[in-house]
Amino acid sequence: MSETKFCRESRVIQTHRIFPFDLNPFEALFGGKLMSLIDDAASISVTRHCRRGAVTASLDNLNFLKPLHVNHSVCVESYISGAHKKSMEVFVKVVGENLTTGERYLAATCFTTFVAVPSHMNEETDFTVPSVVPETEEEKLVCSGYEKRRLHRLQERDEYKEFAATLTTDLPWIDQA
Repeated sequence: MSETKFCRESRVIQTHRIFPFDLNPFEALFGGKLMSLIDDAASISVTRHCRRGAVTASLDNLNFLKPLHVNHSVCVESYISGAHKKSMEVFVKVVGENLTTGERYLAATCFTTFVAVPSHMNEETDFTVPSVVPETEEEKLVCSGYEKRRLHRLQERDEYKEFAATLTTDLPWIDQA
C-alpha cells in the first residue's frame, strides 16, 4: 500500500506586493513574473508532498482572469491535486488584493506537473510518490478531475513530440560560420 498525504500537507501560500518594476507596458503584473511565482510555490508544494527533488514537466492551462495592478498584492496558493507513480499535479490559485480597499479577486488559475527524480535530495530510483487525499469541498472538486487531466496531458505530450520532431534547429539569422 502506498503512502498517502492530505492536500493541506503540501499547501503553500505566498503573498507578494506588486511594484512598478513588476509591470508590463499595460500596467499589470508581467505574465512571466507571475509564472515564476507560480513555479516557485508549486515546487515547494511538490517537495513537501514527496520530500525529494522534482522538475517542472509542464504548466497547463494558465488562465489569466483579471489583471494584477501596482500596489495590489498577489497571493499564490498551491497544493498537490493528484499523483501518479513519480509525477504530481499541482493546482495553483492566484488571488489579487487591492490593498487600499481590501477587495480580493481571483486573478488566475493553473495546473502544473512535476516529476520526481533522483537527486542530491534522494538518490534512490525505485520509489513512488504518495497519493493525495482531498478534504475540503474545493480540494475535492479540484482533485476529482485529476485522472482525466492526466490522460489528456499524456495524449497532448505524444502529439507534441510528433510535432517537435518536425521542427528544425536551424537559425538562419545567426551566422553558422
